[in-house]
Amino acid sequence: MPNSLEIVLKNDSDSANLFAYVTGIAIQHSGKRCLIKSNGKDVYFPKSPSKILSPLGEDCAIALGAPGGATNITIPQIAGGRIWISEGPLTFLLNPGPALVEPSVLNPSDPNAKVSFGFCEFTLDPGQLYANISYVDFVPRIPIALTLKERSGKVQTVSGMAPDGIDRMADDLVEQAKKDNKPWDKLVVRDDDRVLRILNATHGGAVGANFSGYYEPYVEEVWKKYSKGSNFKLDTQAGQGVLDAHVNSKGDLVIGKEAFQKPSTADIFGCNSGPFTTGSSPVRNAIIPRLASGFVRSTYLVTDEQPSTPDTFYTQDPTNHYARLVHQHNIDKKGYAYAYDDCVKGPEDQSGKVNAGDPTVFTVTVGGKSAAANDGAPATAKPEEAPSAATTSAAPGNGDKRDSLKGKLLQGLKQKLLR
Repeated sequence: MPNSLEIVLKNDSDSANLFAYVTGIAIQHSGKRCLIKSNGKDVYFPKSPSKILSPLGEDCAIALGAPGGATNITIPQIAGGRIWISEGPLTFLLNPGPALVEPSVLNPSDPNAKVSFGFCEFTLDPGQLYANISYVDFVPRIPIALTLKERSGKVQTVSGMAPDGIDRMADDLVEQAKKDNKPWDKLVVRDDDRVLRILNATHGGAVGANFSGYYEPYVEEVWKKYSKGSNFKLDTQAGQGVLDAHVNSKGDLVIGKEAFQKPSTADIFGCNSGPFTTGSSPVRNAIIPRLASGFVRSTYLVTDEQPSTPDTFYTQDPTNHYARLVHQHNIDKKGYAYAYDDCVKGPEDQSGKVNAGDPTVFTVTVGGKSAAANDGAPATAKPEEAPSAATTSAAPGNGDKRDSLKGKLLQGLKQKLLR
C-alpha cells in the first residue's frame, strides 16, 4: 500500500461553483486531525484555538473548476476520512483540542444549514483503500459517484444518483406519506422550492417527523411468529456460523445463547440502541447487524433466513421507506441507507463501497450527469472492466468482509469522538 494516493475529483455537473474539502485522521502523524489545503496536496494540522468556534487557520477549499473538468489531489494515509462536496464554500470551525466542528444537517443555526453539500467516506491505511457513499444521515442534493482502479486494471464503480434523483425520491416520499399517513414527506428539507436534502428517518425529530410507534405492531407479529414453535436461522457470516433463533417463555428472542428484548422504532431506525447496542461479546456483536437488518427491511415475516436476499427487502409494511427509496433511486441500487446495509445473503452488494489493497487511482465524480447517461457507470469508468461484487471484496468470505467493514465503522466512531 502506498504512503499516499492520487484522487481525481471530476465535475460532472452544470455548476462551476463546486468545492471539495478533505478531512480525517493522519495515520502517519500520530493520529492528528488533518485537512488537505486548497492546493490539493499539502496537509494542514489545525492547532488548538483559545476559544470555541474559531475559524480555520488555512484555506482548505479545493475548487472543482468548470463543468466537465477534473482536479487531481493527493492524500496521505488517512483514517475516518471524508471528501466533502459543496455548492459554494463550506464553513469548518475549531474548538479547543483541537476538535473540528463539521457541517451539520441537524442544527438550524449551523452556518452551513442552507448550503447544498454531501460527502463520501474513505480510509486509506497500510492494508487497503476502503470508500463508500453514505446516506446514513441524509441524501444530498449533489450526487456523488465512485470509481476505483486497481493495479491489475480492474475497475470498481458505485454510480450514485442521477441529477434529478433526489427530486424523484422526494416526490415518492410525499406519495408514501399520503398512503400510510406517516411523516415521510417531512424528511424532505427544502430551500424555497428546491429540495436541499432528505434526512434519514432516524433524524426525523429534527424536522418534526415523529415515527413513534411505527414499527411496534410489526415487532409484535415477529415475536408472535417465533414464540409458537417456529425458528429462524441467522447467519453471522463469521466464525460463529449459523445460529438458531426463537422466542423463549420469558419473551426474549434467543439467538444461539444470546437473548434480545423487543426493539422500539427508534432502535430499528438507528440500529445502535436498545437490543442493538454492541458490547464486549463478539458473538452478540456479529448477531446485531443481521438482527437489526431484518427489522429495518421487514423480512422476518417473509423468510426464515437472516440476512436474506434483496428481493425480500421492503416488501411489507411497516418498513423503512427512506431506505427503500434510497436504493430505488440510486442508479445501481447501491449506497448505505442505514449503518448495516452491507448485510446481505449472497454476492449482491447493497452498500455502495469500493475497496482494494492495490489502488492506483480513486475518482470521485460529482453531479450525476454521466452516470445517468451511461446507465450507472461514471464517465471515468469502463463498465466492461468492472468485476462483480463477489470479486471486488477484499477477502474471500462475507464474514471477512464484515470484519473489514466493522474496522472502518470503528474508525469512523473514533473520528466522531475526537471532534
